[in-house]
Amino acid sequence: MNGGQVMVVMIVLIVMVTSLFKARHRSARRGAGVSLVNDPEAARLRDEVKQMKERIQVLERVITDNHKSVDLDREIERLRDR
Repeated sequence: MNGGQVMVVMIVLIVMVTSLFKARHRSARRGAGVSLVNDPEAARLRDEVKQMKERIQVLERVITDNHKSVDLDREIERLRDR
């Protein structure tokens, strides 16, 4: 992976961790008796984390799939030559 790709993955991870810390902080302010099971904000954050994980998996596939990217580069060059 080159530096730019690593940077993208790191930014996504930082956003995910920050979201989790914000959710935990909000729930702590609401009180210790609040359950996260029925909390709509917690459900929204769980969905967001799930989406972020799926995006990270796609990014990892794109970054590590050198064979297809080489084929794509060749195809782009072939189309430019026309």
